[in-house]
Amino acid sequence: MTQAVYVVGDIQGCATELNRLLALTEAATPGARYLFAGDLINRGPESLQALRTIRALQLEGRAEAVLGNHDLHFLAVAQGLRPPHRQDTLNELLNAADLPELMLWLRQRPLAWSEAGWLIVHAGLYPQWDAAKTLALAAEVSAMLQAPDWLDFMAQMYGNQPDRWEDKLQGHARWRCIINALTRMRYCSADGQMDFALKEGTANAPEGLMPWFAAERASANDKIAFGHWSTLGLIVRDNLLSLDTGCVWGGKLTAVRLQDLQVFQIDCPQQQRPGA
Repeated sequence: MTQAVYVVGDIQGCATELNRLLALTEAATPGARYLFAGDLINRGPESLQALRTIRALQLEGRAEAVLGNHDLHFLAVAQGLRPPHRQDTLNELLNAADLPELMLWLRQRPLAWSEAGWLIVHAGLYPQWDAAKTLALAAEVSAMLQAPDWLDFMAQMYGNQPDRWEDKLQGHARWRCIINALTRMRYCSADGQMDFALKEGTANAPEGLMPWFAAERASANDKIAFGHWSTLGLIVRDNLLSLDTGCVWGGKLTAVRLQDLQVFQIDCPQQQRPGA
């Protein structure tokens, strides 16, 4: 029997809900494999427990996780490269005895992952990239995260420019553009300019911007699963899965079984208030 593979939306430190979701999926398909779409930690109350659970699954060969913007933010905060945000809930994780091991494990996680016929990213794909190019560009960033001078790389990671991809981009500008597309993008313009400010769902999309997946794109024939966009909510199509269903905001934690696109969800208590 083929091993079931689930892709799971943003957990954001909601370890209790993650354990409930795993119990639900394990009851349906014992020994399943899990692909986590990033934002494993932060804003929820149990980031340390969530990260330990996911890491244990990965070390058992039963999971992989891509990095989200909150996961990268944690690495920057832990190294003193960024101040914590007012809504951060990272203190327990930052004070954990196994912090060095957890940080090293996170640095070794990809920004894009292909499995079971699907490409998993946290936020989106730039319109010019197909799945193969996305994996190659993500690997460039992973190499920098794992390099001896990774702190120099992270110190240059933040910023909204360049907001358009060009193959000729080099160095930190190139890597920043890749990271922003894969971990932050929601909307873009028809000519590929990325927007990083708008968080609203598509019903409120302003003129001149569209969801990245609605653009004319090289990945139109690829199957893509992503999180990051809680106001968009659940989308289940044959070639597109939107999985951030607002666990930390009092929504649901969602897993989709890739073999048949069956949805598994857990109701979540509200841990954060939008705009707080």
